[in-house]
Amino acid sequence: MDDDKRNIQPAPHRGGEDRYRKRHDEEFAEEFAMDDADARHDDDVISTYGWIGIVLSLLSFLVWPVFFGAVGIILGFVSRSKGADTLGNIAIGIGALSIILRIFM
Repeated sequence: MDDDKRNIQPAPHRGGEDRYRKRHDEEFAEEFAMDDADARHDDDVISTYGWIGIVLSLLSFLVWPVFFGAVGIILGFVSRSKGADTLGNIAIGIGALSIILRIFM
């Protein structure tokens, strides 16, 4: 019977206070830099490409449809890559419509 007692392992410790007593002294926040303060100005640059693309695409209905339509489409793709998807899609659609109407009319 003494052999059986030596081979018995204690039950695993599940839960309890020991796991909550561990301390994790780590810092999760990043340091504040001056570049972070100017980050809000990027929103204007992102939407600027989309608005210029829309204006040039609308202008293509009046003058030089192929040139201004193509530039509007290119600026639409640039705007989409910068994060302004709606403005980019509108510029692409209007520019493509202008070129298609010019070809068939």
